[in-house]
Amino acid sequence: MTLPTLLASKLARPEVVEMVPYQSARRLFSNANSPDASRQKIWLNANEASGPGIYQSKGECLNRYPDFQPENLLSAYSQYCGLDKKNILATRGADEGIELIIRTFCRAYQDSILICPPTYGMYAISAENHGASIIEVPLVDGDGEQNTKTLNIAALKNQVGKAKVVFLCSPGNPVGNLLPQAQIKQVLELYKNSAIVVVDEAYIEFCAEQSVVSWLAQYPNLVVLRTLSKAFALAGLRCGFTLASREIITLLAKVIAPYPISAPVAELASKALTPSGLEQVSVRVQETQILRNKLSQWLKKQQWCQQIFNSDANFILFRTTLKNEIFNALKAQGILIRDQSKQQQLDNCLRISIGSKRELELVKQILLQQFN
Repeated sequence: MTLPTLLASKLARPEVVEMVPYQSARRLFSNANSPDASRQKIWLNANEASGPGIYQSKGECLNRYPDFQPENLLSAYSQYCGLDKKNILATRGADEGIELIIRTFCRAYQDSILICPPTYGMYAISAENHGASIIEVPLVDGDGEQNTKTLNIAALKNQVGKAKVVFLCSPGNPVGNLLPQAQIKQVLELYKNSAIVVVDEAYIEFCAEQSVVSWLAQYPNLVVLRTLSKAFALAGLRCGFTLASREIITLLAKVIAPYPISAPVAELASKALTPSGLEQVSVRVQETQILRNKLSQWLKKQQWCQQIFNSDANFILFRTTLKNEIFNALKAQGILIRDQSKQQQLDNCLRISIGSKRELELVKQILLQQFN
């Protein structure tokens, strides 16, 4: 992927542009990049133990550091997302991608990020931890659709030049709906010369046809965040991906930890990206969509449910005047859902993840017994 401009270098912190990244043993002589990749190496350059320990991954010796960016994992995700490996950075969940972007482009106590609440809380937390200030442009109701949140384009236009990074979550969390693609394009155009626009696609597998990954060649200021935590059912693995131009990936790779992806994580994640693994994802997505729609229809029939937000993800957000009673009734039975009422515009709102059919039936049973 070629870039028409050097926008990323212009926006990045000057010290990051000039930085020489830490050259770990595996980064200097990775299996993927060395001219004699086919030869077995004797690693005596990283102060590792000389022999294997008790615990071993199937294909790796855990006494050795993993590759900086495991070749098997990058190749598997490259084939999955349709991008060159040089446009991919594997991270410890999408959360690490958020931190890397802020650390790369925002100078502490000088620069700002822009978020559109209600949205994912880690954008603001990562910014605060780094000393970046936060500009908020709240979402608004969609045209004639109170149950869908969209961007306030006019308000976003007024903030051009004031933020280094703009975070858009699509599908959104905690609301659940996709942002209109036309609006995302408007934001990319508005900020094309002044900010990196991050589209967080953590839930995109539940509506894969709406991904903006194919836009990366057209918009050098676009970054897409992905994760294996949701549709891939690998939240415990902590594996995510940042997708961007080669220029941006090079900058992010300067500030990431020396060995971000462990060998067992790379091994398991790569298996999840095989044809059989992707088939399981497809089945899981279809089952989730069916259960989500059934739960939504059930909620509509409950007198205590005032509003159900449209969802393109694996959860449903709803509003109820019995927010505390419902939350506590489920908690008493060992069922935990998420109270989102402290978020802007979401007073009396609860979010429930789409679990198994049995789990959701149990939720319905408890609520029917106590509130009908």
